[in-house]
Amino acid sequence: MSIARDNSDSLAATLDLLDLLIGFDTESSKSNLALVAAVETYFQRLGVDYVKIPNSEGDKAALFATVGPKIDGGVVLSGHTDVVPVEGQAWTGDPFKLRHADGKVFGRGACDMKGFDAICLAMIPEFQKARLSRPIHILLSYDEETTCRGPLDTIARFGGGLPRPGAVLVGEPTLMQVADAHKAIATYRTTVHGHEAHSSKPHLGANAIQTACDLVTELYRFAAQLEAAGDPSGRFDPPFSTIQVGTIHGGTARNILAKQCAFHWEFRSLPDVPPTLALDHLEHYVETVATPQLTRFAKNAFIETVTEVEVPGLRPESGSSAESLALKLAQSNRTITVPFATEAGQFQSAEVPTIVCGPGSINQAHQPDEYIEIAQIEAGLAFMRRLAAELS
Repeated sequence: MSIARDNSDSLAATLDLLDLLIGFDTESSKSNLALVAAVETYFQRLGVDYVKIPNSEGDKAALFATVGPKIDGGVVLSGHTDVVPVEGQAWTGDPFKLRHADGKVFGRGACDMKGFDAICLAMIPEFQKARLSRPIHILLSYDEETTCRGPLDTIARFGGGLPRPGAVLVGEPTLMQVADAHKAIATYRTTVHGHEAHSSKPHLGANAIQTACDLVTELYRFAAQLEAAGDPSGRFDPPFSTIQVGTIHGGTARNILAKQCAFHWEFRSLPDVPPTLALDHLEHYVETVATPQLTRFAKNAFIETVTEVEVPGLRPESGSSAESLALKLAQSNRTITVPFATEAGQFQSAEVPTIVCGPGSINQAHQPDEYIEIAQIEAGLAFMRRLAAELS
């Protein structure tokens, strides 16, 4: 198929590009290099300056493109190229082929967030005609759905090889509302290493399942304390930091004290709550209560927790350059919070003002028959036209 051949029709160009992007299966566990190569061809056709930034393994890459002067103070439009799996979901059509119906377009990533990516790419010809006084950068990254670390190598180059932006707009689906805050998320795997013995002789071993259940119970006790503490800002739903244990596995047989038991858990913390609070609480409990109990009869037993993912939250920065710009472009006077984590906190941690604002609803993300409404794509295009005018 052609790629956005009619640059005068931005909606048709966006749908053309969205069809292209959805056609690549870029589940986070897979490479995104085929998609990257297709976008590089598009950039080259339009004469866009860009940098390709591969990951350390060489199987994925980010693209950072610039339209306008190569100076500091521009605006980054940040989107990710990876998607969540479709396995086990009841799709009514090919998830990797764009389908149109009832004012919507369907496909994996249509909403989260290849729709935003396609809007940014389709707007490049209009950006090029706009005589920008400050640059517009388009960042397409990877691994947002797993670690949110995909843009870090790019961020590290801001002010040293790449222009340092004045604001970042992350295009996750918010129905084009401006989100200035979201929770942090950290995920962990805790493993209890016990000692096997006959179940009739518990004093000869250490039951890893028993201790793991105690730790899980303690985490939920602490979760209840966090719920009682609530959200002083009154802006989040649910209005407190949360703890969730998602899986637990252990043991070999009913009549054997379990040698090992592991559980996966997560902590979603309010922006003002230390992101390691739950881990610190658990480790204190492990040291003072769980380990002494576990090692009563088996001195070689122990407990370990491995941090898998740490994604910083997005703190509200009232009046920041990103917030002021986005509110103006969205023609709004209020901000919202979102319940999901994004890459926005990575940019904010690098001291770049950042907000989240993009087309589509998170209610459609990660679902079978994921879709985005055409009206939301049109709203996104209007937002980008106002951005071009603002920076010209």
